[in-house]
Amino acid sequence: MLERARAEPGIDVREVAAGPVDALLDVHAPAYLEMLQAMSARGGGTLFLDTVLNGASWAAVLGATGAVLAAVDHAHAGRGHAFAAVRPPGHHALASRGMGFCLVGNAMVAARHAQRSGRERVLIVDWDVHHGNGTQALMEHDATIRYVSLHQHPWYPGTGTAEERGVGNVFNVPRGPGAPAARYVDDLWAAIVAATSAWAPAIVLVSAGFDAMRGDPLGGFTLEPEHYGELTRRLREHLPDVPIVGLLEGGYVPARLADGVLAHVLALA
Repeated sequence: MLERARAEPGIDVREVAAGPVDALLDVHAPAYLEMLQAMSARGGGTLFLDTVLNGASWAAVLGATGAVLAAVDHAHAGRGHAFAAVRPPGHHALASRGMGFCLVGNAMVAARHAQRSGRERVLIVDWDVHHGNGTQALMEHDATIRYVSLHQHPWYPGTGTAEERGVGNVFNVPRGPGAPAARYVDDLWAAIVAATSAWAPAIVLVSAGFDAMRGDPLGGFTLEPEHYGELTRRLREHLPDVPIVGLLEGGYVPARLADGVLAHVLALA
């Protein structure tokens, strides 16, 4: 769908080289990364109850890392907003353990790369239907990063209550399933406004999961592609001089996932 969207103003689709392992060391323990590489080299295995590797998994990790770094560099250089179409997703990955289909924390890898580039304050907006427990665990003691998450609760992985505040830099929006889409949009937006009140980010990272769309088998929210476009446009208008980088997270109906991604990317462009 993105290839077909090349005709739209501002859309460019490119492939980039795999990223270096060094970029992951800002976020993950060396022994954990070595274990991932070795397990994949053996043909794969079970990392956690819901998370497996195969022989291509390590290459996928490095490929995703390259895309994440390139997207941040593109936005940082002022060439426009960017989106990294990566899998596996990342927001459940802890420093030394993968879970929830996630092997490495793509959003935190992006955040640390942006900070090395001079963009010290990072806002992470996570609209995946699941709480990004890994992202929160990796940033909740770092006041230079703020994290806003809309997610279904109670639901996997069981974290993400509103009382979890980190050092005042965590803004969780737990909500039940089946509510009108406008409520989810407005509640997430209120949290974004609160997170950016008297605190201006230098870059915005969107953990862009699309499993909060109506009909996704792993969630019970009711969003449609146009709601992702609306949220993206609101971010652009609210922070007009701040680059935005979207990073693909969940979404388990491929055609619907593509619709959500396209709406987000067109709004970025």
